[in-house]
Amino acid sequence: MSANLTTKYIQIEGVEQTFKTSKGPFVALRDINLTVAKGEFVALIGHSGCGKSTLLNLIAGLTTPTQGHLICANREIAGPGPDRGVVFQNHSLLPWLTCFENVYLAVERVFGAAESRSQLKARTDAALALVGLTPAAQKRPGEISGGMKQRVGIARALSMEPNVLLLDEPFGALDALTRAKLQDELLQIVAKTQSTVVMVTHDVDEAVLLSDRIVMMTNGPAATIGEVLAVELPRPRDRIALAEDRNYVHYRKAVIDFLYTRQSHVEKLAA
Repeated sequence: MSANLTTKYIQIEGVEQTFKTSKGPFVALRDINLTVAKGEFVALIGHSGCGKSTLLNLIAGLTTPTQGHLICANREIAGPGPDRGVVFQNHSLLPWLTCFENVYLAVERVFGAAESRSQLKARTDAALALVGLTPAAQKRPGEISGGMKQRVGIARALSMEPNVLLLDEPFGALDALTRAKLQDELLQIVAKTQSTVVMVTHDVDEAVLLSDRIVMMTNGPAATIGEVLAVELPRPRDRIALAEDRNYVHYRKAVIDFLYTRQSHVEKLAA
């Protein structure tokens, strides 16, 4: 890990999230305290219903906490902003627009008031090139694969030059080979952009491969942070080399032990 990981870039302080339901208040998250350093890659992992996506939405500013504060770059998070790019599992592309046009929309919204059309086009082209989609720039979402759609979503988020990249299981719906390829590409992109990344995942191997730290959530309702695991594996990382790495195996076992030994699976609890 680089030296800049000592700084507190994202601060989550005493956060609780309660939703009103027909059956009364539902406490999704409680007592969440976490800091993320600039340039750090943090994975949020836990069983379904543990509030991972809820926490990501709070960082994105899409929802407001019932209690507590969230701070990014010394400013309280009060809503969505271009400093935080979000990529969801559902790519959310406009089907009538080309890949280029989907990305250009985001670029124009953030930089349109200050830059010329040629500058906006250059930004869009650069974002598509970063994810290897230059040849597909003029194709529409219905003409490309699921993996390529996710690349467009990542390109759109990166085109805004966000300080923080928020990923909500972006590869969860993809087949294993496509997921592995995009994981490797994400490693390369983050190395180039030096982005601060918070990623929601269900995949233990994905969390260990990509992360500097893994935040393990307890089961909901009233979920909280159960344990934080530092992943001290050198970068750049190679999945084949890591497969038999003793430290990789240790981290993987630690996460599995937390999820399946110390945290009963929520489906078993419901049975």
